[in-house]
Amino acid sequence: MSNEFLRINVLNVPFINTTQAAFLTAVESRINHRQNTFIVTANPEIVMYARDDPSYQRILKNADYITPDGIGILKGAAILGTPMTERITGYDTMLALLEWGNQQRKTVYLVGAKPEVIKDVKKVVANRYPGLKVAGAHDGYFTDFSPIAQDIAAKQPDMVFLAVGFPKQEQLIAAHRHQNDGLWMGVGGSFDVLSGHTKRAPKFFQNHHLEWFYRLLSEPTRLKRMMVLPRYLKTVKRAAHKQK
Repeated sequence: MSNEFLRINVLNVPFINTTQAAFLTAVESRINHRQNTFIVTANPEIVMYARDDPSYQRILKNADYITPDGIGILKGAAILGTPMTERITGYDTMLALLEWGNQQRKTVYLVGAKPEVIKDVKKVVANRYPGLKVAGAHDGYFTDFSPIAQDIAAKQPDMVFLAVGFPKQEQLIAAHRHQNDGLWMGVGGSFDVLSGHTKRAPKFFQNHHLEWFYRLLSEPTRLKRMMVLPRYLKTVKRAAHKQK
């Protein structure tokens, strides 16, 4: 785990406490120096999953950076009396790194999402980031990751973005990161948004930290997943109470 940032523990998950700008500077420097780097962008769902799954908890502990993705993490930290600077979302981090990679002529490897989504992601990346070389792209419908990992090992890209959802993306990164000394990052549903297949919440919802509400309105099937939020906040409050 990299030591340059202060860590704040939220239910046993050590989040970095810094700004998006300082975080990006650190990550870009590591990529330039070909330092093996594993980023987890964690929301309350991931935190609660790790509580029930010791092996996943260990994977998180071995990541270089865990960023507070989602307002729920900031709320949790505040309840625990350790407020955080700002949230650092996976989607914004990925976009910033693609833009930086475009300027620096870096290489990227993209894995995840549906076949039609990854096809459109490749088009968007080619149009928007012409200086960025796509070393490889593969949809998320694979049964065996080994051939993809071998291709990553052969091509040694600067950045690998894996969009197959948690816990799978972090499990795959933990198992294969030794094969490429670049950046490895799980980006969940980011390819769906980047490709235009899913709309990102409008600015109003983003600015008021209501993206979750917008997603719920547009995808009511998410309700079951959203139910983890009240459970998470209850658990945080219990932990804060114990501290006193």
